[in-house]
Amino acid sequence: MNNKPQPNYRDNEGTPYFSFFLSELKPKGKIFTLFNVISVPVILLGIALIILRFWKGLGAITNLSQDVPWGLWIGFDVVTGVAFAGGAYVLTFMVYILNMKKYKSIVRVTVLNGFLAYAFYTGALLLDLGRPWNVVNPIIGNNFGASSVLFLVAWHFLLYMLAELFEFSPAIAEWLGARKAARILSGLTVGAVILGITLSSLHQSGLGALYLMCKDKIHPLWYSEFLPILFLVSSVFAGLSMVIFEGSISQKVFNDQISAEHRKEHDNVVHGLSKVCALAMFAYLFLQFLVFIHGEHWELLNTGMGHWFLLEMLGFVLVPMILFFYSYRKYNLMAVRIAAILTMIGIILNRLNVTVIGFRWDAAVRYVPSWMEIVVTFAVIFTELWIFRWIVRRMPVLRNSPVWAQESGH
Repeated sequence: MNNKPQPNYRDNEGTPYFSFFLSELKPKGKIFTLFNVISVPVILLGIALIILRFWKGLGAITNLSQDVPWGLWIGFDVVTGVAFAGGAYVLTFMVYILNMKKYKSIVRVTVLNGFLAYAFYTGALLLDLGRPWNVVNPIIGNNFGASSVLFLVAWHFLLYMLAELFEFSPAIAEWLGARKAARILSGLTVGAVILGITLSSLHQSGLGALYLMCKDKIHPLWYSEFLPILFLVSSVFAGLSMVIFEGSISQKVFNDQISAEHRKEHDNVVHGLSKVCALAMFAYLFLQFLVFIHGEHWELLNTGMGHWFLLEMLGFVLVPMILFFYSYRKYNLMAVRIAAILTMIGIILNRLNVTVIGFRWDAAVRYVPSWMEIVVTFAVIFTELWIFRWIVRRMPVLRNSPVWAQESGH
């Protein structure tokens, strides 16, 4: 067990909720850290740019056009971000369905990361809509119809966020000292997990399906009728690579939150995830090979975009896959972390190649995101990290649940 004193969870007979929330708003930890010094100015500038965007319109801060209506905010904030959030549905499947209990210690933090990712990427989506108040149209099928891919993606997105909130809700109840609610919510966890796994797998593939209508706009090396399957398979190792990367950082940043038992388990968890990543990347690479052979695009390899495609496939899929296999056989955790970083870079490249770089690649005037689009993207990421840190330092996410919750089997 962790030798450091654990926080006092609120009890039902404790202080009033208002006083409790007020006390929880107080900063915990150092204020003038490198992360705070860098992130605060970026967030403030991002807020100013967002106000300008809603005041003057998309053209005031973006380089989007009628030919390229979806840019960095969709390609990176939404499509790439959702892939990195895939660790939540993969881990919950491994723990609650396959009964792989050794990964249970990182389920809550992974689900929290997934929920926040989806919530903030919804916000990024609203930024990209010319008329954000019409966001309800895809949900109700207005102007699109219930057979539209956008209708399915919207409902998958909405319902999966609710499922993840249900999965994480026992931690909120434990933080509030709501024992009865914690017991009820814990009993609903498995149902929420099954719903979440189904919705997330559909949503990951649904994002790929959105781009099936862009056959004449996406470079042939990245366009395929199998985009939904490729997006789904790649989300497995994308999400788990994020879990490895995030877990390695959390071990240092939130060391006081983690029990000695869980610190000892961390290396075995990372080692086990490396095998899953390797197998998923092998399946993905094999699928990409079949797609390439089927497309017969040999002549495109000896072009600038062809070289870029080979860099993605060989440098950021094949190399990290080999590293994952090697690290699993040799129990080399440093190689696992390097492979995870390379994999994350590869996922970013792949999603941006489909949505931005390879989109209208032959246009006379290419879309390049403005510096203001980039600043807003970083502001969204930094804000998500602030909220993630606030929750981890207050709720039983990385640390053990309160004694009463453990005794009742939550």
